[in-house]
Amino acid sequence: MTGTFFFLFGLAMYFAVIPWQVETGESGHLAPDTIPNAVAITVSLCGMLLMIRTTDQVSRTPANFLRTVFYVAVLAGSHYAMSLFGFMYVSPVLALVLMLMIGERRPVWIIAGAIGMPALIWFFVAQVLERGLP
Repeated sequence: MTGTFFFLFGLAMYFAVIPWQVETGESGHLAPDTIPNAVAITVSLCGMLLMIRTTDQVSRTPANFLRTVFYVAVLAGSHYAMSLFGFMYVSPVLALVLMLMIGERRPVWIIAGAIGMPALIWFFVAQVLERGLP
């Protein structure tokens, strides 16, 4: 069921939502719908793979549910904080918190994730694609 959902979700994004919501840009090296379309295709392909090759069922525990609620709360809080303070200040903190939440403790990976990835995202979005970040 999950694979079917993501397969159909990706198709809906590709054929309906992205053409309806993405505006044509006058500047930049790539069309504005290039990245969203690539992501929608990837989601659909992964959903199709999940439909073909199913996984074993996993029992849900209250601890896992609470961990998920906390994870969503961190994402929602960081989304709000990003609207106040901007991408450059919030994204390294968010990346660090998420990496610690999933149990990452290797310093090189923490530095790469908390500093390197936000810097790469900023470079590609703001510089290469010439799009603004919050």
